[in-house]
Amino acid sequence: MDATDQQTKALTTAGLNLIAQALSIYDSNLKLAASNRRFKEMFNLPDHLVEPGARFDDTIRFIAEQGEYGDAPDVEALVRDRVNQALAFEPHYLERTRPSGQVISIEGAPLPQGGWVTVYTDITRTRQSEELLRSRSEELSDQLLGHAEDLAATNRQLAATNSTLEEAKRQLTEIEARTRHTTEMMPAHIAHVDGTGHYIYSNRRLSSVMPGRPSDILGLHISEALGPTAYDRVRPHLSAAYNGRSTVFEFTEDHGARRIRAAFTPDGAGGVYVLSMDVTEETQARVALQQARRREMAAQMTRGLAHDFSNLLTIILGMQARLARMGLGPDADALIAATRSAAHRGGRLLNRIADMTSGRTLRPQPTDFHALLEELKLLASPSLPRAVGLSVLDHMPDDRLFLDPGLLQDALLNLVLNARDAVGTAGQITISAHSIERTWVEITVTDTGPGFSAEALEKALNPFFTTKGGEGSGLGLPMVYDMVKLAGGDLRLGNTRAGASVTLRLPFRVAPPVTGGLTLLAEDSEPLRALVRDMLMEFGHSVVEATSVDEAVALMADISDITLVLSDINLQGEATGLDLLDRMEGSGLPCILMTSLPPDHPMHRAALARAPVLRKPFDAAQLAGLLRTGAAA
Repeated sequence: MDATDQQTKALTTAGLNLIAQALSIYDSNLKLAASNRRFKEMFNLPDHLVEPGARFDDTIRFIAEQGEYGDAPDVEALVRDRVNQALAFEPHYLERTRPSGQVISIEGAPLPQGGWVTVYTDITRTRQSEELLRSRSEELSDQLLGHAEDLAATNRQLAATNSTLEEAKRQLTEIEARTRHTTEMMPAHIAHVDGTGHYIYSNRRLSSVMPGRPSDILGLHISEALGPTAYDRVRPHLSAAYNGRSTVFEFTEDHGARRIRAAFTPDGAGGVYVLSMDVTEETQARVALQQARRREMAAQMTRGLAHDFSNLLTIILGMQARLARMGLGPDADALIAATRSAAHRGGRLLNRIADMTSGRTLRPQPTDFHALLEELKLLASPSLPRAVGLSVLDHMPDDRLFLDPGLLQDALLNLVLNARDAVGTAGQITISAHSIERTWVEITVTDTGPGFSAEALEKALNPFFTTKGGEGSGLGLPMVYDMVKLAGGDLRLGNTRAGASVTLRLPFRVAPPVTGGLTLLAEDSEPLRALVRDMLMEFGHSVVEATSVDEAVALMADISDITLVLSDINLQGEATGLDLLDRMEGSGLPCILMTSLPPDHPMHRAALARAPVLRKPFDAAQLAGLLRTGAAA
């Protein structure tokens, strides 16, 4: 015990000794935790029975043997009864006359942690005063005196009950404070609205789930707290909850285009409990997985068909070559040339279908978005007629973003070429890019052409739909849509006053800055862990190691200097590197995943949507490049 603990114990003991009543506190095992000097004096207890740890049954046995309970023929039976009563931990109040003639009140109350506190009060003088009042007040009836005595006893019992209620109130206050603190720490908004839609409870987390909305919303109507647009989206579900039906739904709020999942639950008294959370990242990952599955299904459906069609085109081209060598005349030569041209066009179409249904995955890497747009302008400008202008409006922040620059540049170039075909020989094409609350990257390509027709707005993303007649394959926009969905984003078509617009929305993911420091390496293979550890140390990193998610989380909790987490996806135990990402959420630590899973594995795809991924096997140069730029090799 240090000096501070000794001083605290001394102060506590001194304070207890100043209390006029005798006091004892026993723990849940009925061992003495604390007592004061008056307790020892009142029952004439030896020193060993007032030391912490003294047994309750030993104390009862001692005072029973001293005649405290009168003539007790079976002391052990009395001790058992008192112990059983104490173990019931029920509050009680009683008054007892001791053999010495002293009258004491005994007030007992259970403790919230388990255990028992008992206060013994000498009420001898109070009882003597009552007896004196009885003997000297002949004019008072026996009934009135009896009522006075009953009232005095009731008052004493009421005082004991009030003390118990005060303690219960204190405990409830502490529980409420802990509950409120817990709810305020949760990454979700928890609230309660009454039957009129006004907030009667909130954990003050609305602004973290829906940026731009207030945190102090007690007393506000839900429409005022959420804003008119969001309220219109939740109102049908709120009405359902008021009618007794629990609902769970998702909607997109306008301020930061975040995806919100909400649950409305009736409280049984006319109000509604509200739980809402930001599931934007989860939605992005889900969209990416869904698109990957669609690609896989499309590949399975078209692979065999494309193989057979390629064979047929090869036969057709071979037969046309033989016909060309026969010298059948100019008319036949023209037909042969047209047939060969159509066959080659069919081959190019098959290649584009293969591109859409191939196993190519995103290869995100830290990307300078300003440089990407500048390079795109250099690539696109030579393909435009002189009278067609190309403007790039770059409003992006300076962060290096984690995305696939090759696929994104191909997609934007495709859109620019489509816009060129729409505007003809003269017009304007504009590419604008900005971030939405650092949640989304929004890129819009507009032109001054005729715009999308109603049919095109409905069908333009369908494979093989084209407005270019025989000149178009109908796969350009679907390929752009495929890329955006694989990244966990979305694509929107529309018309402006001047022409058409295509808007790409991609997740805003900042590439992790890695500049040395202390790295947490989570890898369950000991030889591989040793190899990667040596690589990291060569690059100037200090390393701590874990083999499972639980070990990694424990190290992060204990060590505040960790600056980077490098983790395998498959780890020891049931939890994976993806679970580690979930448990790291809110820590601010960058995390890089590594794996030997194939690119089309669902866990690999899910990882790519959330963090940098390093494919195994890798060498020191690839790891160094990733640590320097955050890029997955």
